[in-house]
Amino acid sequence: MTYKVLFCLYFVFILFSTPDKPCIGQSSADYFEEEEPIDPEQKLKVDSMAMEKIRDLSKYIAIIGSKSTPFSEANRVVSRALELFADGSVIGVSTLDKEEVKQYEIKKYFERLMALSYDKVKIQWFDIQYISDLEMTPDGKYVGVVTIYQKFEGLQGDALVYKDVTKKDITIYVERKIMQVEGTHVNFWDVLLGDIVVSETVL
Repeated sequence: MTYKVLFCLYFVFILFSTPDKPCIGQSSADYFEEEEPIDPEQKLKVDSMAMEKIRDLSKYIAIIGSKSTPFSEANRVVSRALELFADGSVIGVSTLDKEEVKQYEIKKYFERLMALSYDKVKIQWFDIQYISDLEMTPDGKYVGVVTIYQKFEGLQGDALVYKDVTKKDITIYVERKIMQVEGTHVNFWDVLLGDIVVSETVL
């Protein structure tokens, strides 16, 4: 068998070979032939995981926005907070004196939060709840919406100079992924936060 024939056989093998096995954390979209719907028990766990991530984000925002947080610690918390979001997510920012709601890329939002020109900032999230149940999309992922209320207070010295309450809607993405545990591929449901949209801002 000549070298040219061997080369042709190798080319055909590469052309028709199956994809590689998935890597750690790889999306299942191209691996599972047919996506299985999430069962009620799994959905309860996913709902709990989504709420836990939103509460984590609430704590991170309070730490990042606090003027008593050292710069290095704030940056460390920003890195943790960014891990909660899907790529390309944005967050809406509003104030009482402007009708326009500005949209910021998530990292930019945290940088602006750290740079607010108040002596002290208090941020509190409350009434966190689902307003749109998880629904399957054509690609086998799930999408839902959680609403929260954010109470913001900015102080100069001991004087309260600005405060508002903003209702925000947070998109939730749920996707089945695969990870390798001791040589075995294990699939699991992962939750990521998406865009955060301002619904209304009141005093």
